[in-house]
Amino acid sequence: MKKIGMVIKPTNPEAARFGSEVATWVEARGGKVYLDRTFTGMISPAVEVDPEDIADEVDVMVVLGGDGTMLYAARLISGRNVPILGVNMGGLGFLTAITTEEAYGLLERVLADDFKVEERMMLFVDIRRDGESLSSYRVLNDAVIKGTTARLVKLETSINREYVTTYRSDGLIIASPTGSTAYSLSAQGPILYPTIHSIIVAPICPFNLTNRPVVIPDWMTVDVTVCYDQSNIQLILDGQVDVPVECGDTIHVRRASTSVYLVRYEGKSYFDILRERLMWEVK
Repeated sequence: MKKIGMVIKPTNPEAARFGSEVATWVEARGGKVYLDRTFTGMISPAVEVDPEDIADEVDVMVVLGGDGTMLYAARLISGRNVPILGVNMGGLGFLTAITTEEAYGLLERVLADDFKVEERMMLFVDIRRDGESLSSYRVLNDAVIKGTTARLVKLETSINREYVTTYRSDGLIIASPTGSTAYSLSAQGPILYPTIHSIIVAPICPFNLTNRPVVIPDWMTVDVTVCYDQSNIQLILDGQVDVPVECGDTIHVRRASTSVYLVRYEGKSYFDILRERLMWEVK
């Protein structure tokens, strides 16, 4: 693999500096680096392309930043089979678990096409009004329905077309296993091993304290309807895309037909990452 896409955290000068080092290193080995034009001038040498075209140009995507940058890269790939190599240059990083010191050894293997990937399921989110689809999205972490004010929201929820409950809460999180260590974790949701095929439904600060997060198999669907006396409700996708929804709208969530593939660093397990990020061994 010789064509390397690159996405960086734009507010991190160190990510830009390291990106230029990597780009020079890749070109010295006969490869070429492609940069999302959103980051024009931040990395050299690189071929700058439009964001919507970069996934068609590259064999693998290198992300320099944190988990937010990884989520942005996953949207750029938009279902294409382009592996992502995440280098942690942000804060907490469950997706970007590789350090800058570990990156070059793994990049050597990537250029030699000698590496393994780990599949991460995505969620397909469809907004429906009066039975018609308004818009749809793929997310890697989660879809969150919540109000824009401090008031409780009422969300009628069905799983596999079977009514479950009408949540009165600050909101509702529907998360993938990858997203189990994101917003869902703060809402007392479980940590799922990321390659498990399942979906988390977790209320945020529910009025009824017996409303607890539930885990369902990935072949089930979730339908959340905004009750008719509600206003100022938003659907937030991977914490980065906000979509206003109205009374009576239904958010339909199921497993997406495409996945994201992360380049594996075989010297570090998922439990190593959990110990580091969640500081389980701090005395």
